[in-house]
Amino acid sequence: MRKVRKIIGSSIANIIVLFFSLTCIFPIVWTLYSSFKSKGEFLGNIIGLPKEPQFESYKIAVDLMDFGRKFFNSAFNTVISLIFILLFAMIIGYFLARCDFKGRSVVYFLILFGMLVPIHGFLVPIYLQLKQLHLLDSRFTLILVYVAFNLPVSVFLMESFMHSIPLDVEEAAIIDGASLNQRLFQVVFPMCKPIFSTIAILAFLNVWNEFSFGLVLINNEALKTLPVSLTVFKGQYEISYPNIMAGLMLSSIPVILFYLVFSKKVTEGMVAGAVKG
Repeated sequence: MRKVRKIIGSSIANIIVLFFSLTCIFPIVWTLYSSFKSKGEFLGNIIGLPKEPQFESYKIAVDLMDFGRKFFNSAFNTVISLIFILLFAMIIGYFLARCDFKGRSVVYFLILFGMLVPIHGFLVPIYLQLKQLHLLDSRFTLILVYVAFNLPVSVFLMESFMHSIPLDVEEAAIIDGASLNQRLFQVVFPMCKPIFSTIAILAFLNVWNEFSFGLVLINNEALKTLPVSLTVFKGQYEISYPNIMAGLMLSSIPVILFYLVFSKKVTEGMVAGAVKG
């Protein structure tokens, strides 16, 4: 009887997990097949499958979005931001985990506080500050903002992961005569690949999909990103939903590919970072 209850309980749990999984997958599938509909077919039945796949929406999306330029802008912002986020996170996280200096608790508290602050609440103050500094509408405007707002979570994850790396490893390197830079870049950081992947995916998703700051801080059409360029499909009197779906799929492809490549490392990084050495 106990075995039967266990089987029933496991089945119910699996059904619940399967249901929530489907609710996450369905919007992507719906967006994909809706992008192959004509406008009339979409309005006639928004849930149904397309009778004859139409590829016109993708051609229109590429032309209206200026896809090549906007893709480069998003990729440039994302790659440069990731470099600085990973660099600062690993250095700050290392010293917070390994060094007991005066004011460490204050620094750590400020980092944790940065995780709690709603970033879009700073949209107007940041706009005014960047305007006074003449930093609006530049190639690095969004990068400054993205790095600043992604650092708290990244530093927290890195600092937690560092506790899982035994001090014996560094002590052995010191005995062998390794300098601080050699210990960091040749001994410690190569062991941090799982948490690097976790931080990279989280930051990638945040930066690539960010809309509000890109809309407000950048007015130069040549510097706008892919999420902002999706607004071109909204007309004064009508909205072409199949074109929007096509634009969303084109914008989502890099995110999906990036996640599929590094998804296994996310779990490894989270589990290892939860273990205190």
